Amino acid sequence: MINSEAVVSIAVIGLIVSIGVGIPIAFSLLFITSAAVLHFWGPQGLLLLYSSVYGEGTNFLLLAIPLFIFMANMLKASGIANHLYDIIHKWFGNVPGGLAIGTVVMCAIFAAITGISSVATVTMGLISLPEMLKRGYNKTIAIGCINAGGALGILIPPSIIMVLYGAVSGASIGHLFMGGVIPGFILCGFYVLYIGIKCFFRPELGPPGKETYSIKEKVLALKAIALPILLIILVLGAMYFGIATPTEAAGIGALGAVVTSIVYKQFSWKELFKVARDSANLTCMIFWLIFGAQTFTSFLAYAGIQDMLQQYFLSLQVNKWIIMIFIQFVFFLLGMFLDPAGIILLTTPIFAPIVEKLGFDLVWFGILFTINMEMAYLTPPFGFNLFIMRGIAPSGVTMRDIYRSITPFVILQALCLALVMVFPEIALFLPKTMK
Repeated sequence: MINSEAVVSIAVIGLIVSIGVGIPIAFSLLFITSAAVLHFWGPQGLLLLYSSVYGEGTNFLLLAIPLFIFMANMLKASGIANHLYDIIHKWFGNVPGGLAIGTVVMCAIFAAITGISSVATVTMGLISLPEMLKRGYNKTIAIGCINAGGALGILIPPSIIMVLYGAVSGASIGHLFMGGVIPGFILCGFYVLYIGIKCFFRPELGPPGKETYSIKEKVLALKAIALPILLIILVLGAMYFGIATPTEAAGIGALGAVVTSIVYKQFSWKELFKVARDSANLTCMIFWLIFGAQTFTSFLAYAGIQDMLQQYFLSLQVNKWIIMIFIQFVFFLLGMFLDPAGIILLTTPIFAPIVEKLGFDLVWFGILFTINMEMAYLTPPFGFNLFIMRGIAPSGVTMRDIYRSITPFVILQALCLALVMVFPEIALFLPKTMK
């Protein structure tokens, strides 16, 4: 009989050490799991690893991941990023803080187009940040709006993080997508209000431009993103009305992205090959992470660790909301050090059954998790968007500037998290109306 406490101690210490010496988390998980299985059950125990990897690798739901990644990369290759600043400039340029407000709005649109945080952060960082700094924008406003706006990519659907959570927890991916819509736009609205109010009272933080444009010029500028937005509406609409599963909708989106590239005259076989290669690289990275986490959690489950933790939490004589708040705090701490995908795969098999037995909705819990992971992208020491920004920021922008910029936006994210916790219908209204 395996001593559960010893297993937890050995596994956790081993995982921390292997990650600490620089081994990627996916291979750290596989290494620790393989060593533990060989020690406790011998070579025949490796069948546990095989069955875990095979079962997860043949999960039809996970086929949506490469398709959504391909869709995102193909739309990015269609050249729409080149027109984003023109849209921001014409619609928001003459308002105090307008370029920062427009950047947040474009990040929300890019979030719906790509479903990946880094794409919006890199794109808007390269396009908008130099222009805002050149026009005298305060560094905190200029950098913070891009970091926070880019993080919307995992909350506003389609979202790769939600696909992973749904596949692991068993929650409907379509319901998760719809559940992220209202919180995503609420959070975007928080950012816009914060920037608008602050720059209204202190215009020197975001000086307005002097150029003015007619309504016709503004509307014509939108044509550059009209087709991608229609494609997103088609993809989400197909899921909302029950016409297609998330995987089928991802297939529609991938084909639609190719058509969009052809319509915008950006298509070439060379570009298609590059997009396919980049999508395959990112997909392989994600799937290695999935395989590592799946084998690790399968080992913990077989060793009885998950049952032990679930029984412990459920036996606590405290209000269930205390447990929920504690879980969110755990997510917040883990988000400072680990990638959101890794956190999903490591914690969901443990926390999802507890949440369900406490009477909470798994879709609602998934939205809370996703908002929490938005904070993870912005919180030091290892906030993913912070390091992306450091890599693309112009000279003169320091890491201290980047850290200072995210504080008000993390507070707004925490406010949104609390709002969705107190009013679950914010996340559950649209899923309940789906066919």
